[in-house]
Amino acid sequence: MNTPSEILGQDGPLAKHVAGFAPRAEQQAMAEAVARTLESNSILIAEAGTGTGKTFAYLVPALLSGQKVIISTGTKNLQDQLYHRDLPVVRKALEVPVSVALLKGRNNYLCLHRLEVAEEGRYSSREMAQKIQMIRSWSMQTKSGDIAELSALSETDSVWPRVTSGTDNCLGAECGFYDKCHLMEARRQAQAADVVVVNHHLLFADMALRESGFGELLPAANAFIIDEAHQLPDVASGFFGVSMSSQQLMELARDAEAEYITDINEGRDFSTVTDALQTAVQDMRLAFKLKSGRGVWRDEANGKDLLAAIEKVDAALEKLQSTLKPLSERSKGLDNCLRRCAELEDIFRRLTGVSPEDQIHWYEIHKRSFSIHLTPLSIADSFQSRLSEINAAWIFTSATLAVGESFKLFQQQLGLIEAETVQWASPFDYYHQSLFYVPRDLPLPSDRDYTRAVIESARPVIDSCGGRTFLLFTSHRALNEAAELLEDNLDFPLLVQGEEPRDILLEKFRKIGNAVLLGTSSFWEGVDVRGDALSCVIIDKLPFASPGDPVLQGRIEAMRKQGRNPFMEFQLPNAAITLKQGVGRLIRDVSDHGILMICDPRLLDKPYGRVFLDSLPKMARSRDAGDIARFFDYVDKRTAVAHDA
Repeated sequence: MNTPSEILGQDGPLAKHVAGFAPRAEQQAMAEAVARTLESNSILIAEAGTGTGKTFAYLVPALLSGQKVIISTGTKNLQDQLYHRDLPVVRKALEVPVSVALLKGRNNYLCLHRLEVAEEGRYSSREMAQKIQMIRSWSMQTKSGDIAELSALSETDSVWPRVTSGTDNCLGAECGFYDKCHLMEARRQAQAADVVVVNHHLLFADMALRESGFGELLPAANAFIIDEAHQLPDVASGFFGVSMSSQQLMELARDAEAEYITDINEGRDFSTVTDALQTAVQDMRLAFKLKSGRGVWRDEANGKDLLAAIEKVDAALEKLQSTLKPLSERSKGLDNCLRRCAELEDIFRRLTGVSPEDQIHWYEIHKRSFSIHLTPLSIADSFQSRLSEINAAWIFTSATLAVGESFKLFQQQLGLIEAETVQWASPFDYYHQSLFYVPRDLPLPSDRDYTRAVIESARPVIDSCGGRTFLLFTSHRALNEAAELLEDNLDFPLLVQGEEPRDILLEKFRKIGNAVLLGTSSFWEGVDVRGDALSCVIIDKLPFASPGDPVLQGRIEAMRKQGRNPFMEFQLPNAAITLKQGVGRLIRDVSDHGILMICDPRLLDKPYGRVFLDSLPKMARSRDAGDIARFFDYVDKRTAVAHDA
């Protein structure tokens, strides 16, 4: 059997089967490191710069290992890409008899029982009824039940919670459709497969469930490969804590009413009880002083209106429980609703009670909903406890895990102090493919006219680049202000985050060819635009997390109590990693070229700016806007020479 390096080499099967495949020393070295980790059952943290080809670097040794491997990705889109595109290519090239499976969280699969109940329920609009009918037609054709198949409906459409199940509303083996359950079939396939592709949310849902002693979601495995691992600490914090959303309470009320109509339907008194719960939840949303965003729970907890609203919700839950008890013996669905009601009331009382010392107690307000959370100050012990329970190899990889050459932050967050760490720089020639431009004479970001100054400085750069620009912002407020400033004063098509779904905006950006796209956090990572459509990335300021964020506040306070420096140990390295993500949007291929413009004067004026600079690729730098036109002239000449050769 050839080594991973040979397989990924000039004469290997990947070069023969993949159009445009080019051997990369960094990719081969990473594949060998992954193979060693799989063989030794150890832990590897690997940063692989953009263009390394890390997906093939871990897939090749994983498929050759003969082990049961779980691969976890950051998003469902990446999960689908890995399963439907990358895995088939590598498996075909290697000609190995490895079985693979795709497994998502339960709310990604159609629930036939809930579809049946939804067809009997009350609808808020005719449009909702039509969507239910569309899903029924699709249900008779689909084999997987994966809602991503029904492209006519967005995966975020409000109809899906009505026809998918959660842990709190699944009837389990008592369901009349259990033998036809799409989720159970997906789990059976995962149990049997050699390689299973999941996402981080499912991975940590499984960890949290195992920790509670109530079962498991994923099959046992010999190895876990975690791609986009920089997202892990934030995802893990949610699953090792406790949270509840107003949507859960609203769905309980809707589900209880729908089950009642389906199984009993003996009068209108029941709907009075469920309507009362929904009204109480809506009133609680209005009782918060903060009207949008995140806040610290103790800042709201003693508000007179909120206390009254909490009592009203609690009473409505009590009333629903007492109404469900005599009916639960006549309906499996209502019996499940009774159990959910009791569990949600317990969680609701915990989350609206006294704030515990060892957790961050916070809430978030949306336009029509709210959520309340208890987040652990650190998840390192919980994560380490989970790792110690299973005898498996672990590989954590991403293009952005280190600050400079240090993995200290990532290791501390997950308790991976003893892990092997290794770093491979991008094989791209950033020095010749890009120009790093920092404008002169901009005010500090605290200046009230800062965004206006950024746009004035960016406009000639955008013109020099012929549009083809990403403008990345650290806040929605700045994005909206920039959109107003550019709306009637731009010679290129303007695309703004929020006007359409991200994937549609990106497709338009690629197709138009000279557009300017304004985005915030969701465009800083996981976005791949290759070729001339993107030739400039402008970042408004260094991406420090908002100091008003309650989770950040909680962690800063805890670190100060320990005598530590939260800015140097936590805020600064996190911002450096986020900046690396944003910068990574610019060069996505060996033939790409473009301008990186970072507007924040602190990058060069503050001592800590060196941390950011040391984390970025080695690029030619300039503070002269005239160099931008000269750079593109240089690129054109270099391209012409390459063509002649």
